[in-house]
Formats: sequence, C-alpha cells, structure tokens
Amino acid sequence: MGALERGVVIRIRVIGGIFLLAFSLIVVRAFDLQVLQGQDWNGRAERQHQKTLSLTPQRGTIFDRNGTELAVSVEVDSIYAEPARIEDRRATARQLAKTLQLPIKTVSGKLASDKSFVWIKRQVTPKQSAQLKTFELAGVGRISEHRRFYPNSNLAAHLLGFTGLDPKGLEGLEREYDHRVLGRGGYLVLGRDALGRGMGSGSSEVQGGQKGDDLYLTLDKNLQHIVERELADGVASARARAGTVVMLEPATGKVLAMASYPEFNPNDLAGHRPQQWRNRAICDTYEPGSTFKVILMAAALSEGVVNTRQKLYCEDGTFRVGGRTVHDHDKYQELTPAEIIKYSSNIGAAKIGKLLERQKYYRYIKAFGFGEKSGIDLPGEVHGLLNSPDKWFEIDLAAISFGQGVSVTPLQLTSAVSAIANNGYLMEPYVVERMVDSEGGVVAEIQPRAVRKVISSEVAEQVTAMMVATTEEGGTATNARVPGFQVAGKTGTAQKVDPVTGGYSADKRVASFVGFLPAHAPRVTILVVIDEPQNGVYGGLLAAPVFARIASQTMQYLKVSPDQPSGGDHGAPFDPLPEGEGEYQAKLVRTPQTSMEDGPAMPDFQGLSYRQVLEVIGEKQLNVNFRGQGRVVEQSHGPGVAIPFGSPVWVRLAPPS
Repeated sequence: MGALERGVVIRIRVIGGIFLLAFSLIVVRAFDLQVLQGQDWNGRAERQHQKTLSLTPQRGTIFDRNGTELAVSVEVDSIYAEPARIEDRRATARQLAKTLQLPIKTVSGKLASDKSFVWIKRQVTPKQSAQLKTFELAGVGRISEHRRFYPNSNLAAHLLGFTGLDPKGLEGLEREYDHRVLGRGGYLVLGRDALGRGMGSGSSEVQGGQKGDDLYLTLDKNLQHIVERELADGVASARARAGTVVMLEPATGKVLAMASYPEFNPNDLAGHRPQQWRNRAICDTYEPGSTFKVILMAAALSEGVVNTRQKLYCEDGTFRVGGRTVHDHDKYQELTPAEIIKYSSNIGAAKIGKLLERQKYYRYIKAFGFGEKSGIDLPGEVHGLLNSPDKWFEIDLAAISFGQGVSVTPLQLTSAVSAIANNGYLMEPYVVERMVDSEGGVVAEIQPRAVRKVISSEVAEQVTAMMVATTEEGGTATNARVPGFQVAGKTGTAQKVDPVTGGYSADKRVASFVGFLPAHAPRVTILVVIDEPQNGVYGGLLAAPVFARIASQTMQYLKVSPDQPSGGDHGAPFDPLPEGEGEYQAKLVRTPQTSMEDGPAMPDFQGLSYRQVLEVIGEKQLNVNFRGQGRVVEQSHGPGVAIPFGSPVWVRLAPPS
C-alpha cells in the first residue's frame, strides 16, 4: 500500500472515530436527559403548561363533650377569572360586580390584567354562587373551598376563637390547636398554552388536600348556654362594664363552661371591636378581695397557727396595722375562724395572716397556683401578680390576707377553690379531651392531671364547712343558696386600682362569688365576677344570685339528686319537667337546613319551660337567648320559619297566670 492510500485510510479512521465519539456523547447525553434527569424535565414541562394555585385547607370540626358541633368547615365557592378568555370584559365586569356586590372598578381592574388567572372573590355566599351560575360567563369559573362557620354564633366564642381567610387560627382554641386542626390544603391546577393563556374550560382540576383533626372538648354546650345567659342578665342588672364566669369539674380540672361579657359573633368579626375578643377568664387579672380568705384559712389551718375552736379579737371593727387603718363592715368582737369567713372580717383575716407570717403564706399561695400560669390549653393566659414576700411590708401582709395587693385570673381562683373541693388536690385545667383524625382514629386523649397536693383532706373539709356557713343564715352569701343543695362559697368585693393615680379607685369595684356544690360531694365549681357594677358593689348582692341561678340549672341538667330539703325561697326556682315531658316533641318543625342564609326552622316553643327549651335547642343546635322566667309566651320567629343567618333568636318566658 502506497503512502497515498495509507493517508486516506488514516483520514477515514480519524473521521470515523470523531463520528463515533460524537455519537457516543449524544447517546450519553440522551441517556442523561431521558433517564437520569427525565423526571425533573417532565416536571419543568408540566410547570410550563400548568398553573398551580393553593386552596384553603379544610379544618377539623370542634365538638362539645356530647358531640355537638361548635365549629365546622363548610364548602363555599370562590370565583376566579381567566381574562384572556373573556371577550366582553366590560359586560362581564358589570355582571360580576352586581352579583358579588363588589365595586365595578375593582372587578374591571382585575379583568384588565395580563395575568392568566385572577381571583375575583373568595368564599362567596351560596346565594351569590347560585345567581352567578345562571349567567354562564365565559372565562369565569368557580372552585369549592372551605370556610369556617360557627353554627351557634356567639356561644363559647371567646374560648373557640376564630380564623382568618387562610384559614389560620387567630384566637382561642382555633389558634392553640391550629397545627392539629388545620388540614393540608389542595391545589387548583390550570392548563395553559406556551404563552401562558388558559386552554379552555375543563382544563382545571383540584388535587391533594386532607382534612385536619377533629377536637372534642370538655365543654358542654348546654351548660355554656346557661352560663352565658345568666352572666349577660347579671351584668345588665348590675349595669356593669363586663363580667366573667368559669365552671370547672373539681375532680378532673375539666372546663365545663367559660364565658366573658361583652360577647361577640365570630361569624361577623367586623361588627365587633377587638377588645370584645379577649377571653377575660385567662387574660384579665383582678384583686380577688374576700374570696381569697379561704386560701388564707386553708394555709393557717394546715400550719396549725389557728384551730377551729379558738377566737380572735376583731377590735370592734377598726384596726391599725402598718400605719394604715383596716375596717370591718360591722363592729365585731371575738370571732372564731369559721365566723371570720362567714362574716368576712378583714381584721380577723389580717390577724391570721400575721400569725401565719410572710414566707409560709407565700408558699401556700404559690402552691394553690397563683403567680403562675395554670397550664390550660388556651393562648394568652397571664400569670397574675404576686410579689416576693421579701417586698411585703406589714400592711401588705394584712392586705393580701383579705385579697388586696395580689392579682389573679378568674381561672386561677376557680382552680384553687376546686382544690379545696377536691380534698386538697390541685388539678390542671384543660379544654380539649381528645383529638380524632380524618379517618376517625383517636390520635390523642388527654387525661386529668393532678399538679400537687396542696392541703390535707381534713383541712379541705374544715374549710368547706366554713364556706357552707357563709351561705347560711347570717352569712354574707345567703343569695347563693340553691334549693335542695348545700353550697360552699365565699363572696368578694374589691376596690380596683386607678391606673392614673396608682391608688385604689373611690368608685370602681369588682364584685364576685366563688363556690361549689353539692358541698360534700362537689360536681362543679363556679366563679362569677362582675366588673365595675353601678347598681351596688357587694359580691353577695350582685354575683351570688347569678351563681345561684347557674348552679340550680346546672344541677337539674346534670341530674344531680338533692342532698338537702328544698324549703325556703332562695336561689333560682327549681323547674322540673312535667309528667308528660315527651308530649312537646310533636311540636318540632323538622325543616332541614339548606344554606347559611336560610338556616334551620324555628321550633314551636310556646308553653315550654326553660328546661324543655334547653333540650330542644340542644337537639336543633340553636343559640337562643332567654328573657324572663316561667314558660314561653313569645318567640322571635314563628314556628317553621327559616332563621336567617346571623339573625338574633330569643324566647320570652313568663310565670303562669
């Protein structure tokens, strides 16, 4: 082979090698793109031809302890538009603005956008959605989302809280358990062409999404209703600024009811001021006044500095201590510890505090849970104010002995008194009893937890007997008596601190009563606080009657057997069901609920007693305000009439003529 031929062969081989190398590189690159990076490139391609929008997740339902819905997520439509597909944008904007009650400038601005997708209005009412369906506007679509709805409107609003549009929990249980109740949101996937334009109807679909966990509470809807109704009446009759009621089960720490006044409707936040959203039971503090004397007495008896038989001289009603003068409302001479509680002697309390001394007294106050958060599963709880005993002067020790100079939350005081009712065991209060996932499985169940043993059972029984005497003849709390039951309780009347002067206000008071019943086998502990009353100042006159009405109805509802003869005319009237209690069931109008605007039908309440109405509204899941006592003579809506969403519902009761 000549030199020329060898050169040709070499060139052919070199060129062939180059082609082979190039082909190999192409194969390797193709393998990399098609196999190794195939999933990533497929995803990029999908993102170029799809637009993904997050949708609001479905929150879990909140139930009371009997399984009644307190907060639910309902399906509502959200309206969107694809401007590129709309031919007559001006006419479409006019129709959307009219139907959805939006400013036409707002809608026109959205439709003039170059975007392939715009929200017109989120979570419209069922009525608006139905009207919009009749027009079949091109380029306008709807997608189902979830909106939080509170079927009982104001009921337990401060405890439940509310959500935003997201719908993230913003207050109350909705906020505290947001991580459990908030589900996983789905996605709206829209098909689009290379220029980002929508590819016509049928190119959208919803993917993913999972409902959040359900909450079952310790709260009882019917007890909550009783508490809220009586608190509102009590605040109104006292012409007070505000009020609070807390009801606990002393043996477990379960919150059966918790109410604050003024109230608000979480379905209509715009109609209420933010100050009304505050849960006063855990967020507000006040000086407890004479209700704190039971804590002092429990400490003194436990330390043995006093006994039930000894007497203390109460200085004829005036006593100088630490350069200040302490007064009693009567000129008492010698009183036993039981009489100091019964007559609410400030001087007797100050003398017992002196015998107990600072460090021991402080230790018991802390042991009862004051000066620290209770640990309840609600946001916003404060710890109150309790200074170190090193900072107590002689007058401070005396003042704290009768409940001034220390601030507490209503929940703290209710929990502490529940420890006396519970043989000395302080229980941690809680609201959520169990959590259930979307499949119905229990994912968490909360059990009662004893924080500590504060006092002995013997001391708890001694203090209970003293508290019972307070509600007996001659005591300060005869208005708290409940027919058929022994009530253990204590009144409180405290001056409020003036934020301007830093001293005590001359005219602003807090009237309160705390108690439990039946006294020697307690089922509930109830605290009533009336803030800045105008028609009187004393807890025995303002708060005790509210307690009696709540307690009487609670005993009926819980079917607790009386432990005492029901003679006398004190407390709330005992209103048992008549023998034919089942006969009224035939009156119920069973029109199904169709929408949030057209609510449930109004039952026929005419002639029913309070307890009968309570059972009906429990079945129908209505929130009804009560006016008066006796039997129903008038109601806000006629029988069978659909109750509009947000409309007030009430019945008026009057004694039989």
